[in-house]
Amino acid sequence: MPKYTITVNNAPMSVEAEADTPLLWVLRDNLNLVGTKYGCGIAQCGACTVHFNGTAMRSCVIPISAVGSNKVVTIEGLDNNGEHPLQIAWQELDVSQCGYCQSGQIMAAAVLLKNNPNPSDEDIDAEMTNICRCGTHVRIRKAIHLAADKLTSE
Repeated sequence: MPKYTITVNNAPMSVEAEADTPLLWVLRDNLNLVGTKYGCGIAQCGACTVHFNGTAMRSCVIPISAVGSNKVVTIEGLDNNGEHPLQIAWQELDVSQCGYCQSGQIMAAAVLLKNNPNPSDEDIDAEMTNICRCGTHVRIRKAIHLAADKLTSE
């Protein structure tokens, strides 16, 4: 079985996996980083969103052989203490209902705020393409605004 060394959450990690194994399964099964969730397997729902060189990407369709020297950040690596302004806003506004999609939502929102520190509702709606089956999109939008306020006031 091929061996790969990938950078995840700023740490080099060695894994053995078939070349076509999705990054999602390497993260969950090989590295025990289970915050990234499986939703659809076809890059539609966004539950598996991670940062791939600073871009929000759906890890279910990235084969481990394509990772190379790219840097991967999972929800576990967003903030060492779980205190990223988005994570705090999510808790303050009680965004999650079932919670299954929320790590992917937060990862997508983090890239949005990195690229647009003061997004409008329209900006959020256009960029946040992750699906929430519970329908918490209104609370997600409010949490993104709250986190944006926290980030700009720091």
